Amino acid sequence: QVQFVESGGGLVQAGGSLRLACVASGRTFSADDMAWYRQVLGKQREMVAGIDSRGNTYYDDSAKGRFTVSRDNTKKTMYLQMSSLKREDTAVYYCNRVMLGGSHYGTWVSGSWGQGTQVTVSA
Repeated sequence: QVQFVESGGGLVQAGGSLRLACVASGRTFSADDMAWYRQVLGKQREMVAGIDSRGNTYYDDSAKGRFTVSRDNTKKTMYLQMSSLKREDTAVYYCNRVMLGGSHYGTWVSGSWGQGTQVTVSA
């Protein structure tokens, strides 16, 4: 079964930048569509950015122009470069396989989540 390990979170001032990483193991990574999700306590987990197996990228409106998702298949790693961070970006960030087509857009595939990485943006 696929496993994910997220890292790179931290405390940053508004306007700052962070780079998150997601390392996958347990199955072929290069053929998977992947996504970054975030969750605030008490709210639903939401997709922030996705990247398909061909490298096409997808962003939530809140992330467009500020976040960049990328992947390195040789390292089985997906990245999220976040810049111009806002307080509302504060959340725990997770990664997972994702469905990016049709009515299932944004739906995660694996029930096995990593521990996530906390991003806290201060004023």
